[in-house]
Amino acid sequence: MTTLEPGKYYHIYNRGVNRCNLFYTSENYHYFLRLYGKYIDPVADTYAWVLLKNHFHLLVRIKEESEINFSRLPIPKKALSEDIQVALKKPHLYFSDLFNAYSQAINKQENRTGSLFQRPFRREHVDNPDYFRHVVVYIHRNPVRHKFTSDFKDYAWSSYGTILSLQSNKIQSEKVIGWFNGKGEFINDHNQELNTDVFDRYIIDDF
Repeated sequence: MTTLEPGKYYHIYNRGVNRCNLFYTSENYHYFLRLYGKYIDPVADTYAWVLLKNHFHLLVRIKEESEINFSRLPIPKKALSEDIQVALKKPHLYFSDLFNAYSQAINKQENRTGSLFQRPFRREHVDNPDYFRHVVVYIHRNPVRHKFTSDFKDYAWSSYGTILSLQSNKIQSEKVIGWFNGKGEFINDHNQELNTDVFDRYIIDDF
């Protein structure tokens, strides 16, 4: 299993255990994103994301320790009350914290027990510009691939529209557009079928 290392880019993805649903209502999607902001934003930059009914995909860069604002790291209320100094954990543990927190809420909502996410979550090192661009397109076109919509531009739970708007500081929109040499190429690449000759050499399970 690939280790998450500071300063490197990763395609992170996972699905519900036994392909079960992860999201049941609009509020579930919103809640996952709020938890994502709490647990992941302090330790990683996000470049693309999509949430689907039973799985998700993320493209992130793990921050160097010098880039992390330790005051934003999630810590237990007890630690806050006792003024305990925050220690930086291994990056994958923040993702585990996100999944555990979300699982508790869904288990309570759906009156279920046990794991919600398949373990361990998948991660692939993104190590060249071609792969970066293809992962961004793959992520945004994923709702069409799995027949959740006929047009990925209309799908609500992805970063495609946010990147084009350049209005949110929650995602590295300008850097993504820069990787595509501008909005025109970003849009054009998304409107083309994925170049499988480049992409197929990276192992991504069919969810």
